[in-house]
Amino acid sequence: MDLELSTADIAFRDDLREVFLGEVPADIRRRSALNQTTHDDIVTSQRILNRHGLAVPHWPAAWGGKGWTATQSHIYGSELQRAAVPQPLAFNVSMVGPIIAEFGTEEQKQKFLPATANLDIWWSQGFSEPEAGSDLASLKTTARRDGDHYVLNGQKTWTTLGQHGDWMFVLARTDTHAERKQQGISFLLLDLTTPGIERRPIRLVDGSAEVNEFFFDDVVIPAENLVGEENKGWTYAKFLLGNERNSIAQVGTAQRIYADLAAAAAGTDTGTGTLANDPAFRGSMHSLKTRLIALEATQLRVTGASENGQASPVSSLLKMEGTQALQDLTRLRMTAAGTDGALVSADGDLVADPAASASTTQYLNLRKLSIFGGSNEIQRGVIAKTILGL
Repeated sequence: MDLELSTADIAFRDDLREVFLGEVPADIRRRSALNQTTHDDIVTSQRILNRHGLAVPHWPAAWGGKGWTATQSHIYGSELQRAAVPQPLAFNVSMVGPIIAEFGTEEQKQKFLPATANLDIWWSQGFSEPEAGSDLASLKTTARRDGDHYVLNGQKTWTTLGQHGDWMFVLARTDTHAERKQQGISFLLLDLTTPGIERRPIRLVDGSAEVNEFFFDDVVIPAENLVGEENKGWTYAKFLLGNERNSIAQVGTAQRIYADLAAAAAGTDTGTGTLANDPAFRGSMHSLKTRLIALEATQLRVTGASENGQASPVSSLLKMEGTQALQDLTRLRMTAAGTDGALVSADGDLVADPAASASTTQYLNLRKLSIFGGSNEIQRGVIAKTILGL
């Protein structure tokens, strides 16, 4: 595969850099690089991108899409991550937006898509449950049809950034007697101000509370908020999960962390030289560099294979290997930081190099990557079945 950019693609890349580096405030990008992005940072940066037509380039042209080639899409994602621009909210632009654009009614498109692109609506994902995580088809939340509405009962958990949510796209069981567990599931849009909803934060190992659990008690959802056909939600979920796995890999982010790691290793004195000169550490870095090159090539394959509207099964490979690379990178970055990775003052202000001080938190936070979006163990099963034919 030829990974060299053409003259036209280089010009395209440079135009993107003008927006990413020239329009998105430096303080937002700095917080993003340290994994300290705020709610307002995400909203501000996405609205800047939307003004420049860069929030939802993969959507249909009628709703803001750009009709880019696979290579251009790859450049966009990589440059966004390398510049540490907060990613457009994945729940909006990579998940519910494409589903509504593909399967929603005209009324749903008009109502939701412009607001979703501009982050006027913050969407939350209502998929995982206490007994239905990687095995999502085992979900037990029900939506019973009652005239012109559905009545929702059940629980969702691990809802990332759900504390900010205005609306939620929910998978719920609408046919409890279906022969297979993948059948009888529907895709519904829920206004989170509706009575009967309780949300609770879940405290994580790094001290944050970015995930939540939701409880639904006879929550009324208008039938007009059903996306597509009733009982066909699993088909839409598979389409969505392929997009999610592509974004989880974050190859551009991994390349940015690698550059920071290389600089830190070159500047860390070990007493006999620098960390970059340590044979074992240098060997680990070279191994990761090779893996990142392979991941970039794989990402191009996945992007190209997904152009027909169907998620490529190779997205499972990309998700699995990409998340492992990020975890290995942050482990090495924490090693390079040494004791500086634990230095904070009593009021929470960083008292060491900010990147070093943030490395431990980032390492802990990214342990989740091999679990969400379908655990890496599940991805191995998908690869065995759909790619290897086992």
